[in-house]
Amino acid sequence: MAHRETPPGQCPQCWRHAHDRRAHRHLRPREDCPQCVDHMINGHPYIVPKKKSRWW
Repeated sequence: MAHRETPPGQCPQCWRHAHDRRAHRHLRPREDCPQCVDHMINGHPYIVPKKKSRWW
């Protein structure tokens, strides 16, 4: 799959792990990804900022 840039409002790690098969290639079947587990417990360290709305 071609690399796509993380869209605004999304976490780069979540986005990569959801859309890039290489992120979990090293895991055995039914094995949890340590990075994803840590991410679920501790939350998102960084979210790509959204552009300011110019509606008003």
